[in-house]
Amino acid sequence: MQDKRKQQLQGFCDSLGIHMHDLELLDMALTHTSYAHEAKQTPKPQHNERIEFLGDSVLSVIVSTYMYQNFPDLAEGQLTKLRAHLVCETSLFEYAKKINLGAYLRLGKGEELSGGRERPSILADAFESVLGAIYLDLGFEKVQSYLLAMMRQEIDYICRHGIYNDYKTRLQEFLQRDGDVDISYQLMSSTGPEHNKVFTSEVMVQGRVIGEGKGRTKKDSEQHAAQQALAQLHVQTPK
Repeated sequence: MQDKRKQQLQGFCDSLGIHMHDLELLDMALTHTSYAHEAKQTPKPQHNERIEFLGDSVLSVIVSTYMYQNFPDLAEGQLTKLRAHLVCETSLFEYAKKINLGAYLRLGKGEELSGGRERPSILADAFESVLGAIYLDLGFEKVQSYLLAMMRQEIDYICRHGIYNDYKTRLQEFLQRDGDVDISYQLMSSTGPEHNKVFTSEVMVQGRVIGEGKGRTKKDSEQHAAQQALAQLHVQTPK
């Protein structure tokens, strides 16, 4: 691994507040299949599909255990539904954005040019891959501590208040609880080929941007913008 890449990955670890011994694992976790397939070296670099499989399981065990231990009144069916919401692509995409994961990805040229660094599916998968790398390098307790520090507030909120699939409605209800407020959404950009576009929208209150979101449709991007705005509001008014 080149020194520049090592420094980049070390900087990523520092931003996460962890110290990984094997940066090769993290490098693999951040290597998309498109990059591995286009690489000219022999052997080709390993991509992150296998370690994503592991990270998906680690994520599920950590979230399931926390929910089981802290919400004894929830039935099995409720736990299953809530967990599915918490670990879905949309949620993991938001967590990946929070840690600026896209900046550290290795992508093939075509994927790079088509907006892959901001594509929800790629970022969500890479987030799971990074969890797998942390687990292999530092063990279960460390990855559990790291993940819950990031997700605990959202898990607690969802388990106590239920799932709001319509974030735009939820945001409107929250902001207009004391009266009418001007809420608007604006499409900022659309990138990528026609069959796989990524839309970016902003949500504004009284002309001030309070959230930004990306999605595979304009409506999805608006929902993600509202979700981000709600997340920021929850931080300011913790439950």
